[in-house]
Amino acid sequence: MGATSSPERLSLLVGLAVMMAATLPRYLAGGHQTRLTLIVMAIVAVLGVALAQWRLLAAEARVRLPALLRRLLACLALGLVAMAAWQLAVAGWGGWVLLASHGTTLGLLLHAVGLWWKPVAER
Repeated sequence: MGATSSPERLSLLVGLAVMMAATLPRYLAGGHQTRLTLIVMAIVAVLGVALAQWRLLAAEARVRLPALLRRLLACLALGLVAMAAWQLAVAGWGGWVLLASHGTTLGLLLHAVGLWWKPVAER
């Protein structure tokens, strides 16, 4: 079985690391030191896997990565804006730590679903 890698998978791993990092202020504010330690260890593990995936990427696949990372950044920003609107309209302002955590989660989900839907020409 050969090892395969794709820029899409790498962009999802980077997004996962960003999303997990966005939860750190919630654990700091809540005084959950054990959970904070575990999430930091998980971030290091995800970044290690992302580095391994980067090393497995072919040169032509690395060319597609910057566009995917820009798309991820746009999805994360859209997730933050959408979650801020949701918090203000429905739930009441929950604070920036909750917004960062929930907004980046929504952004990563938008990015993943966007990668899943491909135009018919690309299938």
